[in-house]
Amino acid sequence: MYPLDNPPPTNPTIDLLLSTIGEKRPQADLTMVRLAYEFAETAHGGQIRKSGEPYIIHPLCTAITLAEMNLDPNIVIAGLLHDVPEDTSVTIEEIEKNFGKDVAHLVAGVTKLGKIKYRGIERYIENLRKMFVAMAEDIRVVIIKFADRLHNLHTLEHLAPKKQYRVALETLEIFAPIANRLGMGEMKGQLEDLSFKYVYPKEYAWVRGLVEEHYEQREAYINEIKTAIDLELQKEHVVVHSVHGRLKRLYSLYQKLLKHDKNIEKINDLIALRIIVTDLADCYAVLGIIHKLWRPLPGRIKDYIAQPKPNGYQSLHTTVFCDHGTVVEFQIRDMQQHLNAEYGIAAHWSYDEEGGVRPDRQLKWVSDLAIEGDTIQRLKDLDNLKIDIFQNRIFIFTPKGDVMDLPENATPVDFAFAVHSQIGNQCAGARVNDRIVSLDQPLKSGDVVEIIVDKSKKGPSADWIGFVKTTHAKQLIKQHAKRTLADWIKMALPSRGK
Repeated sequence: MYPLDNPPPTNPTIDLLLSTIGEKRPQADLTMVRLAYEFAETAHGGQIRKSGEPYIIHPLCTAITLAEMNLDPNIVIAGLLHDVPEDTSVTIEEIEKNFGKDVAHLVAGVTKLGKIKYRGIERYIENLRKMFVAMAEDIRVVIIKFADRLHNLHTLEHLAPKKQYRVALETLEIFAPIANRLGMGEMKGQLEDLSFKYVYPKEYAWVRGLVEEHYEQREAYINEIKTAIDLELQKEHVVVHSVHGRLKRLYSLYQKLLKHDKNIEKINDLIALRIIVTDLADCYAVLGIIHKLWRPLPGRIKDYIAQPKPNGYQSLHTTVFCDHGTVVEFQIRDMQQHLNAEYGIAAHWSYDEEGGVRPDRQLKWVSDLAIEGDTIQRLKDLDNLKIDIFQNRIFIFTPKGDVMDLPENATPVDFAFAVHSQIGNQCAGARVNDRIVSLDQPLKSGDVVEIIVDKSKKGPSADWIGFVKTTHAKQLIKQHAKRTLADWIKMALPSRGK
């Protein structure tokens, strides 16, 4: 059987945590980590989780996840201590006294995020706004929260069904999409799959059954392709870190099946081959070697290195006709791009401690989230929140090459208002990739969009409200409609009086 799940370690110990840190960071001082474990173990003494395990197992597994991501020891220590202020009599001040301001700041941030629950839409949206502000101030807080949530999902079976559903739904609709926007592909995938079986149990069983039925046959074929590409790479003297098959995650596969008539035979990347090389030039060299061996499918070569996704993801993708007409997807990236793809913003804490570089707190996607955090205050509907903040993002180019970040299925009108409100107000048409299109046509990543403006127009059409996707566009269209109605009433009232 293949590893669909990634369970936490059985009977984890402090030695496992220390060895994980030591493997990733040989120069790290482990003394404070050991002291933090002992501090947390004492604070949680006598507490038992619903699973029957001593409570200390949960923060320990949280810390191990953080250590596996090669994060700074302070983040790992905060993972060990993250539940202490909320579940014990120990205060943040005591944590600061024993472990310093940085650790206390992180623990305090996680404690605040722990209070976010589904408790009415207005209160929930306000809490989400606070989350985005906290993320902009220090993204490490939400990374710890992800690790905390991941272990909670692994033990979700011990909770009551209603709570299982609430926690899983919150994860699927809020936490996993945030992980995606931060480029944390591995975390996103695990959060989604662990939540999937509680939110959509019948669909989960169906998809898992499909994968199990088709996996062995496809695995054998992928191994043949892997052998062929290995030999060719050796002939061309291309040094690779690894060539391995990647099984498509269940929830991602489910979403793709819904777009392909629930026919798994139409899914080309149930198992994809991922090639990790040493440097950027080798990425393109490998792409050429693959295309020399097998014919690529038209339109399926995607260069996310030259044009990264909005969350920072970089990789080359190509889908090719291999032997016997079977279609196989390849993903090609260098080691740093691979770390970025797996861990996203967390990968920026993976540099060597000595002279290492911490990430700029104003990284683009974090800044976007902070800005959108202000927008959340004006949202009244969780569906709008999901579209504007959490839905999959696409990147659209202006004719000058500037990139606009929009939600999936956004239209030229959404794009026009994103460029400038005046462009949206005077929008009269659109060219997408040099072709005139209707204003309600959904855009795709990589499209080059030019808005045709009519300077004589006084505002947007009220009909656009039926197809635009972004809250920003909807608000501006509604505002103009209200002003137009008010102006009409002012003009009509005097004439009625006469």
